[in-house]
Amino acid sequence: MAVLQKRAHRETRRKRVRRKISGTAERPRLSVYRSNVHIYAQLIDDDEGRTLVAADSREIGESENRKEAARKVGELIAKKASGAGVETVIFDRGGNRYHGRIAALAEGAREGGLKL
Repeated sequence: MAVLQKRAHRETRRKRVRRKISGTAERPRLSVYRSNVHIYAQLIDDDEGRTLVAADSREIGESENRKEAARKVGELIAKKASGAGVETVIFDRGGNRYHGRIAALAEGAREGGLKL
C-alpha cells in the first residue's frame, strides 16, 4: 500500500509542476527522470514538441555513486545545451522532491554553465 501511495503522490506533484511550466525554443524545459539505477535528462521545446538534447548516466560510464553520476549528467547536459545554443532553461523535476540525485543534477547543470 505504501508504494502505491508514493507513486500516487509523485504523480500528483508531477502534474502540478507540469501545469505551471512549459518550455520554449529560447528557454526549453530541462526534464529529469530518475530510475533506481540511472538518471536521464533532456531539454524539451514544448511549443514544437521536440527534444533538443538529451543525456543520461549510461553515457558517462562508471561513477563512484549514483549522486556523483547525477552531477556528471548535469554537467554533460549543460555542455550539450551550450553546443545547441541554449543558456537558460526551466527545471522540471518530474514530480520528484528537490533532494539527492535531482538536486545533484541541477547543481551539475549550474556548474556546467546553465541558468536554471
